[in-house]
Amino acid sequence: MERIEIPNFATYSPVSLTDLMVGGPVAARLLLGVTPVGRAIQTAAFLSYAGSALLDWAARLGVRKVEFEREFGADVHRLVPMPREAREAEIARLVEALNEEYTAESPPRQELALRANARLTDYLATLTGQVVETSAEVRGMTLAGFLLPFAHGACDIVSGDIAIFRDTGVFEAHILAHELVHRRGYFKELHAQVLSHLALSTSGDPVLVQSTRAERLNRHLQTLSDEDPTRHRELAERAGLRPELAEAFLPAVPKSPPHPISDGLRQLYDARMRLTGQNGLTDYWQGFTDFLWTFQTAGEARQPRAHARV
Repeated sequence: MERIEIPNFATYSPVSLTDLMVGGPVAARLLLGVTPVGRAIQTAAFLSYAGSALLDWAARLGVRKVEFEREFGADVHRLVPMPREAREAEIARLVEALNEEYTAESPPRQELALRANARLTDYLATLTGQVVETSAEVRGMTLAGFLLPFAHGACDIVSGDIAIFRDTGVFEAHILAHELVHRRGYFKELHAQVLSHLALSTSGDPVLVQSTRAERLNRHLQTLSDEDPTRHRELAERAGLRPELAEAFLPAVPKSPPHPISDGLRQLYDARMRLTGQNGLTDYWQGFTDFLWTFQTAGEARQPRAHARV
């Protein structure tokens, strides 16, 4: 089988090259003024970022992407709405599976990233016929954490830099896999949600399977509650999850209206998604679960062995 390695040199830098390119010139100007040293820092930051991105871009030219409609019978604009009764039945099945197959194993983030990355490599190879190897390095924080306060993580798909902004508990493996899919050049959020779920859910690794089941369950609750945190909590409390898992599904109920800046950034991100051929932020939850429903019920989708368990 053909093997392709994407260097992802930027991911091994002690400091995010994305942040250096964006924030470096500002910091250099504030601290050093318009001096030869300041200009040298700005130039070095830009050249490091551009050089790493160019190498990754060249490597990606030979990468075959998954053709979603052909493989699954579903895509961003080909989704069959999942009936409410089907969602409720699937919630019950997911709760039962999570309760019965619960694992308390909690690997460190970097180990979890390695496991998720290896599984993605194997899974995508079954769909494309290529083994595409990428870095599994993950940062704890970047400027994106301040610009996107509502997000759990982010990936700059140009440089390949990934950051996870906070401890996400049982959901962490899925969130890591989601960002690692972006690192492979899939920029649409629905595609990242679906590929990470299908890869992890068929992995046979109890931690990875548990994480993506939890993600799928939580997105069902988010859809049924129409993003109302109070309603979401009510649905989660009635779901019957074992105590070790239940707390993770209880979103905080805000004591005050959303901050206008945070709310504005969220709306801006939603608009950015729509302008790039997506359905907006709902692709994370309703689109994700509708995709899996469409795939399971389409009948016309090809069913390779890797899809056997979703």
